[in-house]
Amino acid sequence: MGNDLAAFAKENGVKYFMISYTDLFSGQRAKLVPAQAIADMQKDGAGFAGFATWLDLTPAHPDMLAVPDPASVIQLPWKKDVAWVAANCIMDDKEVNQAPRNTLKRLIDEAARDGMHVKTGVEAEFFLISPDGKTISDEYDTASKPCYDQQAVMRRYDVIAEICDHMLALGWGPYQNDHEDANGQFEMNWTFDHALATADKHSFFKFMVKSIAEKHGLRATFMPKPFQGLTGNGCHAHISVWDETGKTNVFADNSEELGLSAKGRNFLGGIMKHASALAAITNPTVNSYKRINAPRTISGATWAPNTVTWTGNNRTHMVRVPGPGRFELRLPDGAANPYLLQAVIIAAGLDGIRSKADPGKRYDIDMYQLGHTVTDAPKLPLNLLDALREFDKDKSLKAALGEEFSSAYLKLKQQEWNSYASHFTQWERDHTLDI
Repeated sequence: MGNDLAAFAKENGVKYFMISYTDLFSGQRAKLVPAQAIADMQKDGAGFAGFATWLDLTPAHPDMLAVPDPASVIQLPWKKDVAWVAANCIMDDKEVNQAPRNTLKRLIDEAARDGMHVKTGVEAEFFLISPDGKTISDEYDTASKPCYDQQAVMRRYDVIAEICDHMLALGWGPYQNDHEDANGQFEMNWTFDHALATADKHSFFKFMVKSIAEKHGLRATFMPKPFQGLTGNGCHAHISVWDETGKTNVFADNSEELGLSAKGRNFLGGIMKHASALAAITNPTVNSYKRINAPRTISGATWAPNTVTWTGNNRTHMVRVPGPGRFELRLPDGAANPYLLQAVIIAAGLDGIRSKADPGKRYDIDMYQLGHTVTDAPKLPLNLLDALREFDKDKSLKAALGEEFSSAYLKLKQQEWNSYASHFTQWERDHTLDI
């Protein structure tokens, strides 16, 4: 489509636009704008009080303007008179550097100056649960190994098929849907794309899944570990880098180990180098560390890493290389900010290429059985506070992401940790009341 949102509305029968941005805590914020007003909004942006959302701003700051990016516009397949459009945040005619989509766009531009175009795909897992959030929504979904359970996926056919039909109509190229490893958990895959397009789709996917679940009287959650004893929600990222034409995968080299080129190994080296710090972005909540440091689940495995290791086609490590020309980062979880996830991958990878980082020793063992034998690889952070401290120490990663963003993120996330640390729990009463 063209760049004129008013024309888009006229051609497609759109009455309202959701001008949307994502804050530092992955909150999706929007204003509902009538199509008659969209021309002015496209030029000047929709006004927001930035302090009212999770950004490091004060009530004294001027209006933050969310300027819609017409390339991202999506007509809601389930409500055709509304269109969603991702926005870039500005203030006083300058980019808000801490805003996640702005952060990603800067890093994409930086990679492009070096002739590199990062393409990614994400595997966003979610649970379909009861509206009160206390139980999974399917009382018959009780198998100890429920992964790929055909009866269970068909009991939720109406929800899953409706979401997939919408992705087909949008041209995303969805290619498989399944019941995942936890009771009540699902995964839906669509074709990889340029990093910004993937981030926009990922953001919209979360909105769409939640909306369709609500339409069916259910609730969808991407929470990393919503149920003790069950596998958590991952958000694995598949990563490759292409040249200026977009036709040549510069990570692919069949003469090299696992078909991963020297540049691909260096990019992977950057991910390994910064793993403990980037966990603060890829695993951004207190609950995230209930997933990556979990004991064995009912199904027999957590399917999440806890050590900084890489391998070939082996799902028990933080990174696997499932085929030539790409690798899969298995660290991120369902709470990961769609824009910051892509941004931190690019930031770490670019540093790896520039410093010719070596990813280190490749391990092909079953980490869930023999992980204790690996003594020369760092353990991933045990909690959000440890991750924030690792991120704060990683000066090169902070600089790559932008000092304004990094300072804002650390400040607000430290406040979140302090809130959690001061919260009294039933566990404390159970274990300390009679001491």
